[in-house]
Amino acid sequence: MSVSLDVRLKRANKVYHEGEPVSGVIVLVSKEPLPHHGIVLAMEGLVNLQLSSKSVGVFEAFYNSVKPIPLISTSIEVARSGKIPGGKTEIPFEFPLQAKGNKVLYETYHGVFVNIQYTLRCDVKRPLLAKDLSRTCEFIVHCQPQKAKVSPSPVNFSISPDTLHNSRERDALPRFLIRGHLDATSCVISQPLSGEVVVERSDIPVKSIDLQLVRVETCGCAEGYARDATEIQNIQIAEGDVCHGLSIPIHMVFPRLFTCPTLETTNFKVEFEVNIVIVLQDDHLITENFPLKLCRV
Repeated sequence: MSVSLDVRLKRANKVYHEGEPVSGVIVLVSKEPLPHHGIVLAMEGLVNLQLSSKSVGVFEAFYNSVKPIPLISTSIEVARSGKIPGGKTEIPFEFPLQAKGNKVLYETYHGVFVNIQYTLRCDVKRPLLAKDLSRTCEFIVHCQPQKAKVSPSPVNFSISPDTLHNSRERDALPRFLIRGHLDATSCVISQPLSGEVVVERSDIPVKSIDLQLVRVETCGCAEGYARDATEIQNIQIAEGDVCHGLSIPIHMVFPRLFTCPTLETTNFKVEFEVNIVIVLQDDHLITENFPLKLCRV
């Protein structure tokens, strides 16, 4: 017997804030009447922490501290044992979005070593010889916006062989001067990162200029912390030997789910940085790093 189960939310964008009701319908489609032993809907919010492979063995002391952190865990019985009539059946539901005890609802975030996820799971228990039905639906939680306004403070930069920190052969480097600015490093997550970069001079032609967004995830406890930086996205803003003295615009949209407001808790931190990467024709790689603070207003 062909049976389909679906969980549909009322909001098309699936975005909710703490205190709001999460509502929708459970949709069951069956050609014939469907006997069942109960329909249960559960809401769960979890922070999953994971250690990188380079940290395994070094931080075995705190393996217990990287267990999932529950934020929400609640369930309701949508229907008691009985029979669903043939055809299409819609069962409405509504859940209050409230944290568990004194927990805080963090914003949905899909990272590499830190993952914050909220899901609805519907289970239909069926008679002995029939397979139980299950369906999971993810919804997105945004933290409450800050009421204070973020005043952008531009950050100017100047890159030359003299400003590089990690270069051992500074004298062997070609002469160059690259200037520019970021409009702000305290950024509103719903607005793009902007600014400009200018190649004033370079003895060797420029090959490309890239803008690299990086997440820095920290997991651990009192015994130690594992800190890992991974790339989220890379945007090429210039290719080839650009005109010297010409302003090249910087424009980067923060991707949904892979970024969240900067977060710092006892067991984990999620921070962000942006790198301006200049590659010269002789494959010299020049990088300037800027820590970012993301917020929602």
